[in-house]
Amino acid sequence: MTVKVLIIEDNPVARSFLCRVVRESFSDAMEITEVGDLENARRQVAKLSAGNPEVGFKLILVDLELPDGNGMEFLTELTGSTAIKIVTTLYSDDDHLFPALQCGADGYLLKEDRFEVLVEELQRIVRGQPPLSPAIARRLLSHFRPSSSDSGAMPLNSGFGALSTSQASFANSRGVALDPPPEWERLTPRESEVLTYLSKGFTIKEIANLMGIKWFTVNDHIKSIYKKLNVSSRAEAAVLASKQGLV
Repeated sequence: MTVKVLIIEDNPVARSFLCRVVRESFSDAMEITEVGDLENARRQVAKLSAGNPEVGFKLILVDLELPDGNGMEFLTELTGSTAIKIVTTLYSDDDHLFPALQCGADGYLLKEDRFEVLVEELQRIVRGQPPLSPAIARRLLSHFRPSSSDSGAMPLNSGFGALSTSQASFANSRGVALDPPPEWERLTPRESEVLTYLSKGFTIKEIANLMGIKWFTVNDHIKSIYKKLNVSSRAEAAVLASKQGLV
């Protein structure tokens, strides 16, 4: 039986990359539908499941930042769907991870991971385990580790069901900062590295080669940097980074 897969990713190069990851991960016959925005994703889901939910998508990969909205909206709309819903993104911070799990994500993968790592993580589905990038798994573990004031450790469970039932506790375990740091302090280590290279005048392709990642991943990091620093050009980012002592 053909397994139907939906990939929602606005970057065509990243979309093609994820297609290869999916095909490499499973031996089943695959029918992969690729879309670049939420509007087309909704249309494809409605079209496929109309009249017979049993023939709907079995696996859905969704980016969080899309031209016409946030992937979390789509995850919420899929509540009750039997499809395995995996977030594929560059964001590894709590502000994206935990809300995505709350919205119904069954797994969370970072597009900047190596091809073979993504394949290995996706194959966890067959074993009934949630596909999680190594960095995401470590972040989740850190939230389960007891602090010095805790009397006992919190148990860890595997499987998609356990992941879903733990989402509320994930969200509630984080406090709210009364005086949140400025956006530039929230750059990830990868973003800081990209910003350093940008400030030194390296091109996107050169940065990709230096960091050993795809050029489209560098491009996505740059978009995130611009958003966090509230700038619109390489020059503005470099000047602000220099003023704040980031590079």
